[in-house]
Amino acid sequence: MFAVRLAGEKARAAAHHHPDTWVLAADTVVALDEVILGKPADAEEAGQMLTALNDRWHTVWTGFCLLNGTFEHREAVATEVLFADSSPAVRRAYLATGEPLDKAGAYGIQGMGGALVREIRGSHSNVIGLPLAEVVGRLLASGVISPVGPDSEGVER
Repeated sequence: MFAVRLAGEKARAAAHHHPDTWVLAADTVVALDEVILGKPADAEEAGQMLTALNDRWHTVWTGFCLLNGTFEHREAVATEVLFADSSPAVRRAYLATGEPLDKAGAYGIQGMGGALVREIRGSHSNVIGLPLAEVVGRLLASGVISPVGPDSEGVER
Protein backbone atom coordinates (compact mmCIF):
# COMPACT_ATOMS: atom_id res chain seq x y z
CA MET A 1 0.00 0.00 0.00
CA PHE A 2 1.44 3.28 -1.22
CA ALA A 3 0.41 5.41 1.80
CA VAL A 4 1.96 2.92 4.25
CA ARG A 5 5.21 2.88 2.31
CA LEU A 6 5.37 6.70 2.31
CA ALA A 7 4.59 6.85 6.04
CA GLY A 8 7.38 4.33 6.72
CA GLU A 9 9.86 6.37 4.68
CA LYS A 10 8.93 9.53 6.59
CA ALA A 11 9.23 7.76 9.96
CA ARG A 12 12.63 6.27 9.15
CA ALA A 13 13.92 9.65 7.95
CA ALA A 14 12.82 11.31 11.19
CA ALA A 15 14.15 8.42 13.33
CA HIS A 16 17.54 8.79 11.68
CA HIS A 17 17.81 12.26 13.27
CA HIS A 18 16.15 11.24 16.55
CA PRO A 19 17.13 7.60 17.16
CA ASP A 20 15.97 7.38 20.79
CA THR A 21 12.53 8.90 20.22
CA TRP A 22 9.17 7.43 19.31
CA VAL A 23 8.28 8.61 15.81
CA LEU A 24 4.81 8.70 14.30
CA ALA A 25 4.48 9.52 10.62
CA ALA A 26 1.51 9.37 8.27
CA ASP A 27 0.61 9.89 4.66
CA THR A 28 -2.81 10.11 3.04
CA VAL A 29 -3.88 9.32 -0.51
CA VAL A 30 -7.22 9.62 -2.28
CA ALA A 31 -8.10 6.81 -4.69
CA LEU A 32 -10.84 6.94 -7.30
CA ASP A 33 -11.25 3.46 -8.68
CA GLU A 34 -7.61 2.44 -9.23
CA VAL A 35 -6.26 5.97 -9.74
CA ILE A 36 -4.45 7.83 -6.94
CA LEU A 37 -5.36 11.50 -6.82
CA GLY A 38 -2.47 13.38 -5.28
CA LYS A 39 -2.19 17.09 -4.69
CA PRO A 40 -3.15 18.91 -7.89
CA ALA A 41 -0.43 20.79 -9.73
CA ASP A 42 -2.74 23.70 -10.54
CA ALA A 43 -6.36 24.86 -10.55
CA GLU A 44 -7.09 23.12 -13.85
CA GLU A 45 -6.01 19.75 -12.49
CA ALA A 46 -7.91 20.40 -9.25
CA GLY A 47 -11.05 21.12 -11.29
CA GLN A 48 -10.61 17.87 -13.20
CA MET A 49 -10.28 15.94 -9.93
CA LEU A 50 -13.37 17.56 -8.41
CA THR A 51 -15.37 16.80 -11.57
CA ALA A 52 -14.21 13.18 -11.52
CA LEU A 53 -15.18 12.82 -7.84
CA ASN A 54 -18.58 14.48 -8.30
CA ASP A 55 -21.48 12.22 -7.22
CA ARG A 56 -19.11 9.24 -6.81
CA TRP A 57 -17.65 7.12 -4.04
CA HIS A 58 -13.90 7.11 -3.55
CA THR A 59 -11.51 5.82 -0.89
CA VAL A 60 -9.24 7.83 1.36
CA TRP A 61 -6.30 5.78 2.63
CA THR A 62 -4.01 6.91 5.42
CA GLY A 63 -0.95 4.88 6.21
CA PHE A 64 0.83 5.44 9.48
CA CYS A 65 4.05 4.16 10.95
CA LEU A 66 5.05 4.09 14.61
CA LEU A 67 8.76 3.56 15.06
CA ASN A 68 11.26 3.34 17.91
CA GLY A 69 14.59 1.55 17.61
CA THR A 70 13.83 -1.94 16.31
CA PHE A 71 10.06 -1.61 16.90
CA GLU A 72 8.05 -0.68 13.83
CA HIS A 73 4.30 -0.86 13.33
CA ARG A 74 2.73 0.08 10.01
CA GLU A 75 -0.97 0.21 9.32
CA ALA A 76 -3.43 1.47 6.69
CA VAL A 77 -6.91 2.79 7.36
CA ALA A 78 -9.52 3.23 4.62
CA THR A 79 -12.57 5.48 4.61
CA GLU A 80 -15.17 5.54 1.86
CA VAL A 81 -16.36 9.01 0.86
CA LEU A 82 -19.32 9.94 -1.35
CA PHE A 83 -19.25 13.32 -3.01
CA ALA A 84 -22.51 15.20 -3.45
CA ASP A 85 -23.78 15.92 -6.93
CA SER A 86 -22.65 19.53 -7.12
CA SER A 87 -23.00 21.92 -10.02
CA PRO A 88 -20.02 23.14 -12.02
CA ALA A 89 -20.64 26.58 -10.47
CA VAL A 90 -20.25 25.17 -6.95
CA ARG A 91 -17.02 23.41 -7.93
CA ARG A 92 -15.66 26.60 -9.55
CA ALA A 93 -16.52 28.58 -6.41
CA TYR A 94 -14.65 26.03 -4.30
CA LEU A 95 -11.67 26.20 -6.66
CA ALA A 96 -11.66 29.98 -6.32
CA THR A 97 -10.98 29.63 -2.58
CA GLY A 98 -7.55 28.11 -3.32
CA GLU A 99 -8.15 25.38 -0.74
CA PRO A 100 -8.02 22.47 -3.23
CA LEU A 101 -4.47 23.22 -4.34
CA ASP A 102 -2.67 21.72 -1.34
CA LYS A 103 -4.98 18.77 -0.68
CA ALA A 104 -4.81 15.20 -1.95
CA GLY A 105 -7.85 14.70 -4.16
CA ALA A 106 -8.28 18.49 -4.37
CA TYR A 107 -10.49 18.84 -1.30
CA GLY A 108 -10.29 19.17 2.47
CA ILE A 109 -13.25 17.72 4.37
CA GLN A 110 -12.22 19.78 7.42
CA GLY A 111 -12.60 23.01 5.45
CA MET A 112 -14.92 24.38 2.81
CA GLY A 113 -14.52 21.13 0.86
CA GLY A 114 -16.67 19.45 3.47
CA ALA A 115 -19.67 20.95 1.66
CA LEU A 116 -18.89 18.69 -1.32
CA VAL A 117 -19.16 15.51 0.77
CA ARG A 118 -22.56 13.83 1.13
CA GLU A 119 -21.59 10.74 3.14
CA ILE A 120 -18.65 8.89 4.67
CA ARG A 121 -18.23 5.30 5.81
CA GLY A 122 -15.47 5.01 8.35
CA SER A 123 -13.16 7.35 10.17
CA HIS A 124 -13.78 11.08 9.66
CA SER A 125 -10.36 11.92 11.13
CA ASN A 126 -8.79 9.58 8.58
CA VAL A 127 -10.11 11.78 5.76
CA ILE A 128 -8.51 14.78 7.47
CA GLY A 129 -5.20 12.91 7.50
CA LEU A 130 -4.75 10.95 10.73
CA PRO A 131 -7.03 8.12 11.89
CA LEU A 132 -7.08 9.12 15.54
CA ALA A 133 -8.83 6.08 17.04
CA GLU A 134 -6.45 3.67 15.32
CA VAL A 135 -3.36 5.71 16.16
CA VAL A 136 -4.31 6.13 19.82
CA GLY A 137 -5.10 2.41 20.02
CA ARG A 138 -1.65 1.58 18.65
CA LEU A 139 0.04 4.07 21.02
CA LEU A 140 -1.73 2.41 23.96
CA ALA A 141 -0.94 -1.12 22.75
CA SER A 142 2.70 -0.19 22.25
CA GLY A 143 3.03 1.40 25.70
CA VAL A 144 3.83 4.83 24.30
CA ILE A 145 0.94 6.35 26.24
CA SER A 146 -0.86 5.10 29.33
CA PRO A 147 -4.62 4.72 29.65
CA VAL A 148 -4.41 5.93 33.24
CA GLY A 149 -2.91 9.29 33.96
CA PRO A 150 -2.41 11.36 37.09
CA ASP A 151 -5.49 12.57 38.95
CA SER A 152 -6.05 16.24 39.71
CA GLU A 153 -3.38 16.09 42.45
CA GLY A 154 -0.78 14.49 40.19
CA VAL A 155 -1.05 11.02 41.74
CA GLU A 156 -1.10 8.02 39.40
CA ARG A 157 -4.16 5.83 39.70
